[in-house]
Amino acid sequence: MIGGTGELCGAMAEGLAGAGAEVVLVGRNAEKAQARLDKIAAAGGKAYFVPAEASAKAELQKLLDAVIGRSGKVDIVINGAGVNSAKPFIEIDEDEYDRIMDINVKSVFWGCQVFGKYLVERGEGGAIINLGSMSALVPLSRVFTYSASKAAVHNLSKNLAREWAPKNVRVNVLVPGFFPAEQNRAVLTPDRVSSIMGHTPMKRFGEARELIGATLLLAGAGGSFITGAEIVVDGGYHAMTI
Repeated sequence: MIGGTGELCGAMAEGLAGAGAEVVLVGRNAEKAQARLDKIAAAGGKAYFVPAEASAKAELQKLLDAVIGRSGKVDIVINGAGVNSAKPFIEIDEDEYDRIMDINVKSVFWGCQVFGKYLVERGEGGAIINLGSMSALVPLSRVFTYSASKAAVHNLSKNLAREWAPKNVRVNVLVPGFFPAEQNRAVLTPDRVSSIMGHTPMKRFGEARELIGATLLLAGAGGSFITGAEIVVDGGYHAMTI
């Protein structure tokens, strides 16, 4: 679970652990990881933490080796590392652009390459779930670099799904609607919240635990014929027009 120390992926990790998976939390914040590990353990699940810089290919290769060394194999890969920014387009500088693209695109690109190569060569199939965004499906204001990065994730996922389908390595995109989390709180101003609620038929934000059902579907046998899909969990936001 790359990005498993975050709020959304952390909840998804709890769901996978509750379904019997041994979950590996991957991130940079050991304190947040431990808090999530404690919750998983209290519920009777199995999980451990491996620190890694997800945007560096060499780090991800070390991660794969470490997980195989401890757990024996990898069946499910979730690429969920991500950051956001609320700067107006003309104020975005190269440092911010590079930071967001490094974390949001490189982590998924190299994560898919390193773990996908392993799954393809192992020959037993597997599931890769990449965290997408509503901003990759419809234009959303104030998150320009983030939107570009997530559009890349959606495109890459579909290409890999086509490439690896004969090997039974499924690649899908889980697309959360509006879920308050660390990376987007800066853009959830009162006027923006009002706009979101006006465009969401369920008239509320999502709760992190509400991503668990889609996660289990895409990760498990129930999703065995699903690949190249964008599974939207958004309270009806994407279905709303006028």
